[in-house]
Amino acid sequence: MFLASRRTKGEVVFDLVNNLGMLLICFVTLYPIWYVLINSFNDGKDAMLGGIYWWPRVFSLENFEAVFANPGIMTAMGLTVGKTVLGVVAHVFFTAMVAYAFSRRELIAGRFYIILGTITMIFSGGLIPTYLLIRDLHLLDNFLVYIIPVLFSFFDLIIFMTFFREIPDGLEEAARIDGANDWTIFLKVVLPVSMPVIATIALFHGVYQWNDYFAGIIYVNKESLQPIQTFLYRVVAQSSSNIMTTALQGSAVTKTVTSQSVKLATMVVTTIPIVFAYPFLQRYFVKGMMIGSIKG
Repeated sequence: MFLASRRTKGEVVFDLVNNLGMLLICFVTLYPIWYVLINSFNDGKDAMLGGIYWWPRVFSLENFEAVFANPGIMTAMGLTVGKTVLGVVAHVFFTAMVAYAFSRRELIAGRFYIILGTITMIFSGGLIPTYLLIRDLHLLDNFLVYIIPVLFSFFDLIIFMTFFREIPDGLEEAARIDGANDWTIFLKVVLPVSMPVIATIALFHGVYQWNDYFAGIIYVNKESLQPIQTFLYRVVAQSSSNIMTTALQGSAVTKTVTSQSVKLATMVVTTIPIVFAYPFLQRYFVKGMMIGSIKG
């Protein structure tokens, strides 16, 4: 037993190399985020000189003051929060509802519908036909352009459908004996036991909604309807000017920041909500699907 518990020199070296490799991967992954963070807290003019790698050289909050002093940024942030919350709820409910119907074995021509849906995952109409469709639906410069076109995803339907098909039939049979109809079963039986897959799809679509800037560029001209990512895109596109002067609200002092520093601060502000939301949903990824829901 003593000899069996001893590790060979090769195993020790392998574990050491493996750990060093994991540390290197973590460093390569996290350092760009850290670089953006420290430069967002550094004075804009000083950051233009370069050489900031580990800590802010001249600590300053002016970049974030400029971000929050701009009413356009706060409007875009509020719109992004609204479209993300509403978009996630609508997308998850609608996709889950259709997936529940697809998961029924007695669905007529179900295989044919799945083939049609799979084709849509491979081929699309393209940008111009999509734009014409959005225009004919009167969704240009409309808040619903962020919700309706992405209300349904066949890829997410496949995930939902696979999950629903593994729910024991005994649950639904017991509900039907108690007089429940399809809607009652879907809302009070299927959805409550499907929290792991709901949380997964909600996170995926929430990240998409939060990061989406393309719809705001193509379909929206009103500045009041542009999300924060579109605003950030315009900041990046207009960053040719090296210095920008921002008069902070409620202050008679005019502070000077660079467009690059404001861009980095905006990136930090737009990333924080997703960073805080992820841990609350992550616990559902490894949670059992049907623990304690049915016996025998």
